[in-house]
Amino acid sequence: MTEHPIAVWHRLVRDQDAAGLNDLLAEDVVFHSPVVHTPQRGRKLAGWYLAAAFGVFFGPNFRYVREIVGPSDAMLEFETEIDGIFVNGVDIIKWNESGQIVEFKVMLRPLKAINLIHQRMAAMLQASQ
Repeated sequence: MTEHPIAVWHRLVRDQDAAGLNDLLAEDVVFHSPVVHTPQRGRKLAGWYLAAAFGVFFGPNFRYVREIVGPSDAMLEFETEIDGIFVNGVDIIKWNESGQIVEFKVMLRPLKAINLIHQRMAAMLQASQ
């Protein structure tokens, strides 16, 4: 039996292993960012955004506080603090029969956190070009 996609995701987050995204994301994955207007389509582009998120979100204060997991999708609520600003959000993840993620949506609150994440993600993505 292959490892459950959410278990793989948690391992990648825990180990800060953005390189592992390539195997976890389906070729046709769609990523919905809380700060980018259009969906980001394809493994390369979605992986690029998620790898940048590893650098922005997954610090020592990051933690998942709730999970709702179904047969092919999950909602993971998270909390963190960045520069003294509380960030609360959810990752909504859908996977295919092969256990690869086909859709990844991030939603954030409050507005102050969205603005901070927008700045941080822009800087991280700019630096990785």
